[in-house]
Amino acid sequence: MDTIVIRALRERGLDILTPSEAGMEQKEDPDQLSYAMSHGRVICTFNVGDFYRLHTEYLRASKAHAGIIFVQQQRYSLGELIGRLSNITTTMSPEAMENWVEFLSDWEPE
Repeated sequence: MDTIVIRALRERGLDILTPSEAGMEQKEDPDQLSYAMSHGRVICTFNVGDFYRLHTEYLRASKAHAGIIFVQQQRYSLGELIGRLSNITTTMSPEAMENWVEFLSDWEPE
């Protein structure tokens, strides 16, 4: 995700951790989802196909994850992306996001 978006979300008080900062950048998707769960972090991804498949596999296996936010790449301006992510993260509690997926397209900018 663009460093401008990350910086703007952090300035709004959101606790953002990038895969690079977590040492997970080169890890496979299942490892990233597992890491996020073990640290109570929701994943925000452009990789809708692979992570939606993982979400489905987790549900079938009765495994938990901390939540996934799907973003369609190159669909939003930076301001709209920041506004929508801010809205979802201030509206949805961590408990509500557990084992849940949200599509950013369903959310209006804050």
